[in-house]
Amino acid sequence: MDQSALYLQHEELLNQAIEALSTRQFFSPYPEHPKAYDQELDAKGKDAFGRLLNENFTQLNQEADSWVGEEVSPLWQYGIGVRYPSISVENYILNSKSAAKDWKKASIETRAAILIESLERVRGRFFELAYATMHTTGQSFMMAFQASGPHAADRALEAIAMGVQELTRYPKSLAFSKPLGKYSLDVQKSWKPISKGVGLVIGCSTFPTWNTVPGVYANLICGNTAIIKPHPKSILAIAIFLTELRKVLVEQGFDANVVQLAADTLANPITVALAEDPEVKLIDYTGGNSFGDYVETLNKTVFTEKSGINSVIVDSVNDIKAIAQNIAFSISLYSGQMCTAPQNIFIPEEVKTADGILSFDEVAAHIVEAVKEVNTHPKMGAETLGNVQNDATVKRISQLQGNVLLAPQKVENPEAPNARIQSPTLMATEASAIIYREECFGPLVFLVKTENTIESVAVASTLAVEKGAITCLAFSTDADTQELIEEQMNEVFVPVSFNMSGGGFVNQHAAFSDFHVTGGNPAGNATFADASFINRRFVWVGNRRMG
Repeated sequence: MDQSALYLQHEELLNQAIEALSTRQFFSPYPEHPKAYDQELDAKGKDAFGRLLNENFTQLNQEADSWVGEEVSPLWQYGIGVRYPSISVENYILNSKSAAKDWKKASIETRAAILIESLERVRGRFFELAYATMHTTGQSFMMAFQASGPHAADRALEAIAMGVQELTRYPKSLAFSKPLGKYSLDVQKSWKPISKGVGLVIGCSTFPTWNTVPGVYANLICGNTAIIKPHPKSILAIAIFLTELRKVLVEQGFDANVVQLAADTLANPITVALAEDPEVKLIDYTGGNSFGDYVETLNKTVFTEKSGINSVIVDSVNDIKAIAQNIAFSISLYSGQMCTAPQNIFIPEEVKTADGILSFDEVAAHIVEAVKEVNTHPKMGAETLGNVQNDATVKRISQLQGNVLLAPQKVENPEAPNARIQSPTLMATEASAIIYREECFGPLVFLVKTENTIESVAVASTLAVEKGAITCLAFSTDADTQELIEEQMNEVFVPVSFNMSGGGFVNQHAAFSDFHVTGGNPAGNATFADASFINRRFVWVGNRRMG
């Protein structure tokens, strides 16, 4: 196999991606809209997904002592029947160490070429990925297509580009001379990046590829191997992704076990055993706080994205209906099951608008009506909300007591009459209350009445320090107030999106531009698009020779 030819094939794309990291302008080689692709691929992808149901997933070509699987479609409300290969934790580790021998010796160019080629192969399965994601996470088709396909590929490419940039930052060798009075110290110096070893990537249930592939590709570009432990309820999409990666590895003369899928079940989990194995040196984790806190205590290099409480701060607006519509879509999208979704909307007693002063109750009423319009819209409703993945989420919300401004509305999906659809519950509360101070991660939003914007910012920033936050959405027409919000939220390491309207929403994050998770608060340290996401996965070692 001619690996140099493969590199030349992808060199231009790699250089474009590296350039995008510096300019932070929009860049994507993978169009996000399904209509940008051959429309025959949709039917083929749907058919390919259908053929996977109720079968052993053999495409990975991994060894199997047994076959496991328990995924349930939130649209159908019954199991999809796909089973995945399973072996012992010991054998996953042994396989990974064996595969590492050649992979860590491969040139950076070779690794980059193989990884980019795998993304090009995945491109042909974007529609299949969409259907797999729909029927394991409950996302609508459009979100499933974008997040699991193009956007995930963008994030993987971003990790590759950052890896190449960091791994080639210094010269491989040079003739070093240091004056020492009448003499000089003359030595030949050389530097090389050394991979840390076996990486474990623990996926979440709601975004099985978007949150997973950055860690996988970051590990691999640095010469590490990766064991991917997906959530038992959301395996299929990442299994498809890894299939193409394993195929390219074999084609290029490497052991496919450079990456392995490690599937398990809720009843017989293997995550702790993998995480605590001394051979595992790196862990990427996306999920809840409890297990994330545990992972962070381990003596490993750890990258986490955990729960957080995201805020909306309403100060002053020109068009109350426009901002209400923006908020309504942001809190309805995928029923709030996004790490970037707002949970708390802080509204002062008085809000300045172009048409005069509005009270808290009046602003709340606008938001309630906007949410109703989104959720009951015949085209937008079911597509925007998607489906709640876990029935426990619905039960938890139904048990809360408080001032309900909007109860869940009836929303139907004609294509999936059994789908678990839950529109957002909106509750009003006071700033002094406790109920809104824990993350709910689902279709529940609190409208919090504050005395003024100063109190709103104070509470939002305090929650970010205590509980973590990934996003903040703010509306203000006053430049000084904007500066106040930006300064205080940035001080607790939360980015702010100001005055979003039209097609701009706080939930959206773009590769090569946005730093996803700042690493400065309890929401996590997996700072995608930051050099720290790469350079903690290897160690620079320098050697010196005299004579």
